[in-house]
Amino acid sequence: MLPGHHVSSWRYQGTKKEHLFNLKFLAAQAKLAEKGKFDMIFLADQLNINDPTSTGFEQTLNIMYEPFTLLGALAAVTEKIGLVGTASSTHNEPYNVARKFASLDQLSEGRSGWNVVTSGQLLESKNFSDEQPLAHRERYERAEEFVEVVTKLWDSWEEDAIVYDQSSGKAIDSSKVHSIHHKGEWFSVRGPLTVPASKQHRPIIIQAGSSESGKELAAKTAEVVFTAAQTIENAREFYRDLKGRLVKYGRQRDDLKIMPGVFIIIGRTEEEAKHKKQQLLDLVPEEAGLARLSEHLEFDLKGYPLDGPLPKLPSIEKVSGTQSRVELLKKVAEENNFTIRQLYQHIAGARGQRELVGTPEQIADDLQLWFKTEAADGFNILPSHFPDGFQDIVDLLIPELQRRGLFRREYEGDTLREHLGLKTPPNHFIRLSE
Repeated sequence: MLPGHHVSSWRYQGTKKEHLFNLKFLAAQAKLAEKGKFDMIFLADQLNINDPTSTGFEQTLNIMYEPFTLLGALAAVTEKIGLVGTASSTHNEPYNVARKFASLDQLSEGRSGWNVVTSGQLLESKNFSDEQPLAHRERYERAEEFVEVVTKLWDSWEEDAIVYDQSSGKAIDSSKVHSIHHKGEWFSVRGPLTVPASKQHRPIIIQAGSSESGKELAAKTAEVVFTAAQTIENAREFYRDLKGRLVKYGRQRDDLKIMPGVFIIIGRTEEEAKHKKQQLLDLVPEEAGLARLSEHLEFDLKGYPLDGPLPKLPSIEKVSGTQSRVELLKKVAEENNFTIRQLYQHIAGARGQRELVGTPEQIADDLQLWFKTEAADGFNILPSHFPDGFQDIVDLLIPELQRRGLFRREYEGDTLREHLGLKTPPNHFIRLSE
């Protein structure tokens, strides 16, 4: 997310307006991530911005380019790093999503991944001719069928379907290209896809829901799960719970990688890191902090005393968006006795994810503990700001992790599936024919 994960990143020293609209700058960040041997670049997405008349609108700045356009450009300037984009299962059709990711996967030589989101925000719905978002249950029912159709379409070409025999004139083995003939509650799709299978056979499927519906969808379909966990105890419980659900879908523990989000501010000394954090906090206007917290809670906090407690919020069943995130923020406020001001300062950087502020050694100690004790298989790293905040992570944290033998020094494979240590799922149509 540009210009950084922190709500006031756009005001921080070193960030520039021209960085937001400059492909050379974005390409440089992608190359830096590849230099740091990251598994993937992940582009979050949202299909709306807030109402221009809303509180805090003028004080916040989040640029979210259409993911396929940007990832296609970044594919041309990188060689190894994975390219993951977000696409909604509510405001898209399966054929279009399958085709776009399959195209990116082919052109990047097997480096693409799809982050599945269900889009429960009201303002998103209003951009797609809907006055109200789908109910939580309906969104996940649609998402489950959506993923099923997309994976069938990706499987519609077997890996050796293209014969390309110039002497005989046979280009394709038609017995290895399949119409999917899907008819379900939400979709009717004939297939096959217009794009053959890639080097990694199919893109990686990523999901981030932590509600009951989200965890079931992840256990059935996802290969990577992004999650938010504030404590190692909660992370371990989530890890055990989700890994334990895999068996009923015929899956093994290593078929799914769990990656909690971590917002990082790093310094060569602890004092330097804390100073950077305070500088960023000092740049957060009240209006922006209050607006961000109201958005996360799906509850307008305008008019409530900033130095008072959170008011009583509606029941979680009435939350149309990310229910697990609202539950997490309520729990954080209760456990820490936070005022509204303290809570918005708490999320101004991490936005509900876990925050680490310290030296390379301190942060590496923390990540190592989580990794070694089954709280995480990896981490979704969230830089506070670009370019310097991310540069610090690559220059200071990555070498410390490499020194401890916790992170690669070189890529060992070419595809995102290889980077993550994920096996290729069996082809749906080959299974049917056996």
